[in-house]
Amino acid sequence: MKEVNTDAYRVIDNIVLQNINTFEDLGTDDKELKKALKKVRRELGDFQDTMYAHGKYSVLLCLQGMDTSGKDSLIREVFKDFNARGVEVYSFKVPTELEKKHDYLWRHYIALPAKGKVGVFNRTHYENVLVTRVHPEYVLSEHIPGIHSVEDLDDTFWESRFNQINNFEKHIATNGTIIFKIFLHLSKEEQRQRLLRRLDLKQKNWKFSPGDLKERKLWNKYQECYEDAINKTSKTHAPWFVVPADNKKATRLIVAEILLKELKKYKDIKEPELNDKIKANLEDYKKQLENEKK
Repeated sequence: MKEVNTDAYRVIDNIVLQNINTFEDLGTDDKELKKALKKVRRELGDFQDTMYAHGKYSVLLCLQGMDTSGKDSLIREVFKDFNARGVEVYSFKVPTELEKKHDYLWRHYIALPAKGKVGVFNRTHYENVLVTRVHPEYVLSEHIPGIHSVEDLDDTFWESRFNQINNFEKHIATNGTIIFKIFLHLSKEEQRQRLLRRLDLKQKNWKFSPGDLKERKLWNKYQECYEDAINKTSKTHAPWFVVPADNKKATRLIVAEILLKELKKYKDIKEPELNDKIKANLEDYKKQLENEKK
């Protein structure tokens, strides 16, 4: 199996999505990919335990991708060996009436992981420069001062929103949140095959919505918006990674490797040491427990 070069997926310069591969097998088969993932996710679980004890950092994983890109199954498989209390997953749907009474970042801010924990955003604050850009009429429900019609949503509006997102991420990164942003790069043909499987398999039917076909017709517009958003918001403190998504097992391993290799760079994340007084009395504490009546 080829070594996973995580830097190959990091967005450093402007990208063109149509020039980036959507399929990767890492030179091996499904069995080896599953075996490799099992090892990496155990290491990730151990790291989260240490990070929890350290108590100064949190991790935020932002997952974006077209419908059927594999976000749900990736979360299930990559975080399978985590302490259940150490990872929190939020799947952001259409904003509620309460959420619409706040600015668009509010519901994401209050869902951020506490120090020591990993938060996963299944769809993220980027929906506000993706779905809303493809369907600008959605922005009108936010009741923003000065925005009265779709015609008011010009380039200046979207540039301002990108700046707001960059400032939001800079703020939370400065305060101890380690940010990962993953775009699961799916091909249009693979999406077609996955939608067909949803229709063919009775147990998958519930996932299908006629709206999926409506959104699929806007594929090119979504690709343009993703490309623009990624290019304008991939920063050193909050990098984007574009990961091929046509082969789910390879995708999961690549994402897990990105997380592990980047987190290992934080050499200051260590389990705290016991204070000298407790250390000096460890044997005494042990004897007290051993001498207790059974």
